[in-house]
Amino acid sequence: MMSSIVSNTGPLIALERAGLLHLFGPLFGQVVIPTAVEREFLAGHPTGTTYFEATASGLIQVSTLAMPLDPLLKSLLDEGEAAVIQLAQAMGINQVLIDERKGRKVARDIYGLRTLGTVRVLLEAKQSGLIDSILQPLESMRENGYRIHEDIVQAALRQAGEAF
Repeated sequence: MMSSIVSNTGPLIALERAGLLHLFGPLFGQVVIPTAVEREFLAGHPTGTTYFEATASGLIQVSTLAMPLDPLLKSLLDEGEAAVIQLAQAMGINQVLIDERKGRKVARDIYGLRTLGTVRVLLEAKQSGLIDSILQPLESMRENGYRIHEDIVQAALRQAGEAF
C-alpha cells in the first residue's frame, strides 16, 4: 500500500463513474481532497452513493486549507488544482492525483510532488491484482464522458499487456 495522496476532481469523477473508488483504499490508504475539489465534484455531475460511502468511511477525507490559496498557484492553475498542490504541501503528502497536463507539470516541476493520473491508478491496480483488466474501466470512463486521449489509452493498454 502506498502513502496517502491528494486528489483533484477529474480522477474522482472518472473513477467514480467506472465504479472504482474502492481502489483508493488498497492503493493509497486514504485520499485527501480539498473542499474546492469536493465542491467541483458535487457540482459537476450527478453522483452515486459510492462517493458518500467513501467519505463516510474515511477513505476520502475532505480537508479545508488553513491559508488562502497561494497567489502563484492561483495565477497558474484552476482553484481545484491549486488547492490540491497547496494541501499536499501543507499536509506533508508527497503525491498528487491530477490528470491535467499543466497541473501535473506545476506540481512536479515547481513543488517537487510525485504526480499520478487516473490511467496510472488503473495500471497500478492491475499490477497489484485489484483488477483483471484496464480496458473495461477505460471504456466505461470514456462512455461516461471522461476524456482520455487515444494515445494515452493505447500506451496504457500496451503497458498493461492488453494492446490489440
